[in-house]
Amino acid sequence: MIEETILQQFEDEGFAHIFERKDAPGTLYPVHSHQDKVSVYITHGDVTFDFSGESITVSAWERFDVPFGKEHSATVWPAGCQYIVAEMVKWDS
Repeated sequence: MIEETILQQFEDEGFAHIFERKDAPGTLYPVHSHQDKVSVYITHGDVTFDFSGESITVSAWERFDVPFGKEHSATVWPAGCQYIVAEMVKWDS
């Protein structure tokens, strides 16, 4: 039920591309940035975003709006991570 509500909320906010993703434990996303707004809603596990030394950990049942244009990396915790991704620009994450 919660996932359906989140999907509807992302659609209502005008996101062009919405999909679910699952990452293995320890997955590392190297430093990158986004062209436009990208939001994630974690359904299982945890991921830590690093913005030049400032870390933000997002856990299950939390949403995070990734600031576009700001360089960051991300690391998935040992339990792995499953989440819903919403992008204004398709394949921007």
